[in-house]
Amino acid sequence: MKKIHGQLKSQVNVLNLFEYQNKIAIKDDFDGLESFLDEIWAKREKNSFYSENSEDRIESQRFLQFIHKTNELKSNKYVGVIQFNGNKINLLPKIFFDSNREYKTEEVNQIQNHILWWLSYCRKIKFPNYQASLGSAKSDFFEVLIYLFSKYTRELLSSSIYQQYEEVNKELSFMKGRLNINEYINENISKGRWHHLNCTYDAFVFDNEFNRIIKYVSTILFNVTASQDNKKNLREILFILDEVSDKKASAEQCEKITFNPMFGEFETVRDYCKLFLTNCVSFDYKNDLKLFAFLLPMEYVFEDFIFGFIEKEIPSIVAKAQRSDIYLDESKAFNLKPDLFLKTEFKSLIADTKYKIVYSDEKDPKKGISQNDLYQMLAYAVRFEVDEIILFYPDTIKHNQENSAEIFIKDTLANNKTISIKAFQLPIINKELLKQELNTKTDLNDLFDLTKNELKESIEKILVQK
Repeated sequence: MKKIHGQLKSQVNVLNLFEYQNKIAIKDDFDGLESFLDEIWAKREKNSFYSENSEDRIESQRFLQFIHKTNELKSNKYVGVIQFNGNKINLLPKIFFDSNREYKTEEVNQIQNHILWWLSYCRKIKFPNYQASLGSAKSDFFEVLIYLFSKYTRELLSSSIYQQYEEVNKELSFMKGRLNINEYINENISKGRWHHLNCTYDAFVFDNEFNRIIKYVSTILFNVTASQDNKKNLREILFILDEVSDKKASAEQCEKITFNPMFGEFETVRDYCKLFLTNCVSFDYKNDLKLFAFLLPMEYVFEDFIFGFIEKEIPSIVAKAQRSDIYLDESKAFNLKPDLFLKTEFKSLIADTKYKIVYSDEKDPKKGISQNDLYQMLAYAVRFEVDEIILFYPDTIKHNQENSAEIFIKDTLANNKTISIKAFQLPIINKELLKQELNTKTDLNDLFDLTKNELKESIEKILVQK
């Protein structure tokens, strides 16, 4: 097997940044980080994660804020991990931030387990059903993701090899498939090699596009993981795929891969590959991996988590995703895209997820709900002809109970029809978990069983009522 280059150092300096909250000093060994991130931003995957609104026109990176006036670094709306020159920067959700708290490694790991739990409900990624354990106690959530991927993929490839038909162009001494007449005339008959036939045929091959994607992803992950268990699993995957060509892959390629029922188990591998290829960014210089990052936009994760949770855990509520066929104006310039259409036995309504910290000031009559959000919900009510709108916000580590607010608006243009806009904090944090030691033998679902039940009861109380 070929030698793998560019592995990151096992000894790293760990720094924690919460979205838009705390700052850290820019160190000398961060030199070049900003320009590397700018280059990564310019080459990022063109998907809904990174191209929302007007961001696709912004040339400078949006992952981190470099405050040069005070020589400080601050996190933006992304969570995940950045590894650079021996430093690991954990980018953590703002809802866990407490300025009076010093976060221990175990607490950071439990915060990252929350991200894993949220991802397990997201529709864009299908987690393996078993999820036996969380891996090493010293692992961050990215290492756990690698563990889940590498263990599942290694076990699958050890028991079944994926092969598929691909079109092959090859010179043969006998006829197979169809003859490429132009190539045959130009390359062989004209040179007196009439016995060499340029053929195109379908072959059931091991060196196919999907196996090349697995090999590419496994190589990247092998270079960045610090876990020996992960390295062992990935090394075995690469050994099995040794005869597969080395080619760069993209998330777009993953989207085009489909399977017949015989290879249905490989869908999970494909979804993991897409997750890594969509959210992983790296910069290589002469086979030395200078920067690696796995980044997720929390606004999207929160929205997709709530949708997936309702869809999976609350069958009495029918949830439908964004629709884009409704416009605010007659000229169809302003498109309206509410996050969720919800239907219960008693009513239909629109719900929107807002990944924002609200209710932080008890004296604020608006309860932290922005005027722009209110205008947006009012537009939904008018154009979709509904009289009830729900806003879902996440709870935070600093609040002991979920808060709610209700705003009534009378539409004088519609015979004083009353529009109700309700805002609720949802319990998506297991606060007790942050006080516990990390048990690596615990199933992820067991860790959040209590939180799952609390969230289910909360949503049912809000929606499933007459």
